[in-house]
Amino acid sequence: MLNARERALVAQVWDLITGHEAHFGAELLLRLFTVYPSTKTYFSHLGTCPDEVQLLSQGQRMLAAVGVAVQHLDHLRAVLGPLADLRAHVLRVDPVNFARLIQCFQVVLASHLQGEFTVEMHAAWDKFLTGVAVVLTEKNR
Repeated sequence: MLNARERALVAQVWDLITGHEAHFGAELLLRLFTVYPSTKTYFSHLGTCPDEVQLLSQGQRMLAAVGVAVQHLDHLRAVLGPLADLRAHVLRVDPVNFARLIQCFQVVLASHLQGEFTVEMHAAWDKFLTGVAVVLTEKNR
């Protein structure tokens, strides 16, 4: 999926995120809900107007899964399998929402990391996140 250079870039960006996962995740969710309001239906447990604590908690959980994926690039299906099952069979998330999530995540990364987030990093993260989305949506039937 990723070549050695892309893996290094994904790891480099993750190192910049580490320690700030909740804040990145909360901003990702806010951006997602603002740009694509229909995605709120998958987070009904947050209520119609989620507060900061709820967003930080959910954002932390989302980015924890991304962190696991970063640490296991060669075994995405194995480590994300239970999440893929949950997403496909219980939550029934429409796969189109993963493209939306990736787009919003890239904007959050660019806005926070600014000059540190190079074009090459953007491309590597796009490829990585797309790979994660493929694994999370392949159980749709």
